[in-house]
Amino acid sequence: MDMCPYVLDRSGSDLHGENKNLRARGPVTRVEVHGGYTAWAVTGYEEAKQLLVDPRIAKNTKDNWPAFREGKVPQDWELYTWVAMDNMQTRDGAEHDRLRKLVAQAFTSRQVAKSRPIIEGIVHRLLDDLATVPAGEVVDIKGRYFYPLSTILVCDLLGIPEEDQAALLRVAAVNAKTTNTAEESEAILHQWDSALVRMVEAKRREPGDDLTTVIIKASEDDQAPLTDAEVVGSVHLLIGGGTETTANVLCHTVVDLLTHPDQLAAILSGEASWEAAWDEEIRKDGAVGSMPFRCALDDIEIGGVTIAKGDLVLINYAAAGRDPARYGDTADEFDITRADKSNLSFGYGRHRCLGPALATMEAMVALPALFERFPDLRLAVPAAELKPAATFIFNGYAEVPLLLRG
Repeated sequence: MDMCPYVLDRSGSDLHGENKNLRARGPVTRVEVHGGYTAWAVTGYEEAKQLLVDPRIAKNTKDNWPAFREGKVPQDWELYTWVAMDNMQTRDGAEHDRLRKLVAQAFTSRQVAKSRPIIEGIVHRLLDDLATVPAGEVVDIKGRYFYPLSTILVCDLLGIPEEDQAALLRVAAVNAKTTNTAEESEAILHQWDSALVRMVEAKRREPGDDLTTVIIKASEDDQAPLTDAEVVGSVHLLIGGGTETTANVLCHTVVDLLTHPDQLAAILSGEASWEAAWDEEIRKDGAVGSMPFRCALDDIEIGGVTIAKGDLVLINYAAAGRDPARYGDTADEFDITRADKSNLSFGYGRHRCLGPALATMEAMVALPALFERFPDLRLAVPAAELKPAATFIFNGYAEVPLLLRG
């Protein structure tokens, strides 16, 4: 095995090509990320699944990564916010379980069911807007439909005031990039915190019919209520986890259906389901590329290597979703008839994402409605020419240009 760290492409210009190179070095391999820091990239499905439930792997990187704990990592490091953020995804053990229990009350079956008419209303408005586009004019379906749908929905559900939405989402979009300058990275941390703190303070003064209020109320009813910082961190997580992520998978789904007309025809005829397409897309092109970071609490032998105590770990979800050892020689292919669509794209174990039901509902409304309104929908450029978003954290296109009608 080549022991020299593989330098990750911070621009995410070819995630799946890079993942093949990483996989050739083994299911767990040493990589170099921004700033010259090293980590272990986990590309194997079984190895990722094992580490996601291993108690020797911590999500609380800021207290367990020696360089960060000792103040050796500068605040203008491009990935600083991914270590410094404080929410249930960066807590472990009882602290994580307490936060998760409170935030989960915003994702009960009842709360998710209440979202459907909201989603339907947003979809209807956005499709009406798209219907005004002249025939032959190219439309970026991510920027005009899927991303607005996800962001409007999240802002509505969280009760983010309209005057604050643009600023919050702008910071979220910048935070998703992994090509930021040092100045941009440092500014993100301060802008994000100040905007969310103001919103949470306002919700405490004037509760509303929204998920932020649900979280605050659940917290106040608990014996150990959340601090403002913990509520802010939870809202931060919900914004980041419900906007770019869902929009990316929806875009991948449309591209794969348009480039596999036989599978699209099967869905439109009722021979196959939209759920089958969504489940296969989640496997093949889940929202996350590599999520920073986890940290080893002890030496761990796995995949033929030793992850040392204090080492950073990157779970490469995009690679795990296409692991030939799990899915066979067709792992890279989009196939809605695939028998095994199980995947790790929403995580696994106690840190598994809370939002799959909401994301699935969003997809089950948005996808059929789009193809019903625009049955002649087609790509404006060959799929091979679509540009990726500038990040290795998320797995998505920068834009998806389509022609809505002939």
